[in-house]
Amino acid sequence: MKNYKINTKCVQAGYRPGNGEPRQIPIIQSTTFKYDTSEDMGKLFDLEATGYFYSRLQNPTNDYVAAKIADMEGGTAAMLTSSGQAANFFALFNICNCGDHIVASSSIYGGTFNLISITMAKMGVTATFVSPDCTEEELNAAFKPNTKAVFGETIANPALTVLDIEKFANAAHAHSVPLIVDNTFATPINCRPFEWGADIVTHSTTKYMDGHGAALGGAVVDSGNFDWMAHADKFPGLCTPDDSYHGITYAEKFGKEGAFITKCTAQLMRDLGSIQSPQNAFILNLGLESLHVRMPRHCENGQSVAEFLEKHPKVAYVNYCGLPSDKYYEVAKKYLPNGSCGVVSFGLKGGGEAAKIFMKNLKLAAIETHVADARTCCLNPATSTHRQMNDEQLKEAGVPAELIRISCGIEDKEDLISDISQALDCIK
Repeated sequence: MKNYKINTKCVQAGYRPGNGEPRQIPIIQSTTFKYDTSEDMGKLFDLEATGYFYSRLQNPTNDYVAAKIADMEGGTAAMLTSSGQAANFFALFNICNCGDHIVASSSIYGGTFNLISITMAKMGVTATFVSPDCTEEELNAAFKPNTKAVFGETIANPALTVLDIEKFANAAHAHSVPLIVDNTFATPINCRPFEWGADIVTHSTTKYMDGHGAALGGAVVDSGNFDWMAHADKFPGLCTPDDSYHGITYAEKFGKEGAFITKCTAQLMRDLGSIQSPQNAFILNLGLESLHVRMPRHCENGQSVAEFLEKHPKVAYVNYCGLPSDKYYEVAKKYLPNGSCGVVSFGLKGGGEAAKIFMKNLKLAAIETHVADARTCCLNPATSTHRQMNDEQLKEAGVPAELIRISCGIEDKEDLISDISQALDCIK
């Protein structure tokens, strides 16, 4: 459906039923698949034929939904994972080995920061973190001869910084490595990073793509643009024979359009098994069918709430790139002209005590660790996800005691503002 608009792709891409076939994507709830001969199955294990033999690697339901997401992002291939964390790990580990190095934005989701800085470090993959606001000189200085990838988030969670995708893509390509962008908050409705030079896109499909807090999941999408063989010395996993698959060289056999996802499936999903369940993929697809309708409402509500908060006397600051006062307003106009997302963060003048009172008096917004849901949810990180830190550590982490993060759902914006207003009135 390459020539169709994104709205149509949300509804129709990925699965086109034939005559007499189910109109809705079928849930193939089976661990295994039957073949008539050992020779037929053997072709699958040799990557000589397409098909399915065990759902730890691939499942038809998942592949229908992955194909939809690939089409929405403008990519050539995609795969679903069990979570967004799994998607980011697979995207990085697919090209990084022990002894390799990653350049990453310092303004990324805390779980991903820990994945890169701690867990992958234990595996021998080191990282240099740079500010998303760094100069080109500072960015280029972060690269090393063993750098294999650059990583960032379109809109960072929860800092809400906006990545200058072209700047990071140009630096990555100047050093012969791909740029991987987590596009969870923007979704392909509001930003398609491939159009700005990114090479791989990841998603926590748990968030806006599902949109209803119903199904965990992640996705990895390949643009098909990065020429692995042109940099064969940097990417031996893709450009030299794989002994575990009878000497197949992925970049030669599947080309730059299919090598990355094929290797990610054949090696990482085979060995680590972080696959999304077919049931979750089915639920995800239901969410995708309305994504183009929901995202404008999330953005409308986020913008209205941010504007209300910015004028409120008890609010010290607001982080939302749709505000002209926000430091990322200009870069957001470039990459996110139709809106960013529904997540807004703000600080209260009364500090941590004011934040506790505010949270206690919310009536419509639910206190949850979740974001990007059809229902509005709110969090004070200092008393929840970061409660193990003292005030000084909280400031260093960018989540001071007074910080509130609110994820605006698709309710009526006047009701959301009314709820926030009455909670603020309780602060004396």
